[in-house]
Amino acid sequence: MGLPSVLAGAVLGWALGSNGASNCFAAAVSTRIVKYRTAVILTAIFVIIGAYAEGAKGIFKIGDYAYSSGIDTSTKAFFVMLAAALTVTLMTVLHLPVSTSQAVIGAIIGGALLGGKPDFTEGIKFFIAWFATPFGAIAISFVLYKIFEKYVEKSISNYEIYDRVIIIGYYISGIFAAYSLGGNNVANVTGIYVGKLDILSVKAAVIIGGITIATGVLTYSKGVMKTVGESLVTLSPVSGLISVFTSAIVVFIYAKIGIPVSASQAIVGAVIGIGLVKGVNTISFKTIRNIVFAWFGTPTIAGIISLFLFKIFVLNS
Repeated sequence: MGLPSVLAGAVLGWALGSNGASNCFAAAVSTRIVKYRTAVILTAIFVIIGAYAEGAKGIFKIGDYAYSSGIDTSTKAFFVMLAAALTVTLMTVLHLPVSTSQAVIGAIIGGALLGGKPDFTEGIKFFIAWFATPFGAIAISFVLYKIFEKYVEKSISNYEIYDRVIIIGYYISGIFAAYSLGGNNVANVTGIYVGKLDILSVKAAVIIGGITIATGVLTYSKGVMKTVGESLVTLSPVSGLISVFTSAIVVFIYAKIGIPVSASQAIVGAVIGIGLVKGVNTISFKTIRNIVFAWFGTPTIAGIISLFLFKIFVLNS
């Protein structure tokens, strides 16, 4: 199948952009500091830049993991990515922010089960990162919000200057988040095609992945952005700013490590951390329940879809 198999990755990239764009400017849009149109354009641009500059490490980790789990042909890679893309698209239609990384790993494991080669030992590092991401974000946002309250807010008495600091902070944080999103998550889109499978070069993988994510950002990101920005917690301008900046920090750290994680989990964890500072009554537990269900359901659904696709199209071919 060769290069045509990359089409499934392109679909996943679109779904990732549609779903993951919420993590960059959702708070800024919901507090009406940044217009939606401006937010998606900036996100698309810096997703591509981040993918090109930071994406190589994660690309190799996903590619090596897939190959060691028996995804060793372009046909198998196509159905793995198709299963992940269908899963993330479903969650996006339902306006639930989810982990594309979980969808990809779940799909790899689902397909590998039929061949008897799921690499659970190597997969542990991905599983640990999934759980560490939201809890790390909760802790960081809690501390940052406390520091901001104590030192920054009290030191700026002029409201005009204060508002300007917040607005500039939103733009910087959103751009940083988009850059981190591209750098960390491009591996989910095209990493499976790099390395021993050798369908794409690293340069081609980061460019194709970045462009497809940006396309999703520009075309279908509004629903999930609204869920994250408005439904989780009653966001003030300051709390929204801290949540985005925290998410960007967490995702950027994992981009440097080379493990793709969920920007959605990071932003949700950050918003919850701020909610704990402001009081638990500000947190929408119904929305959190739905998102937690999506977190656990994503790899499971992707794995089941992948297993069935492999059984129908790969084993019977």
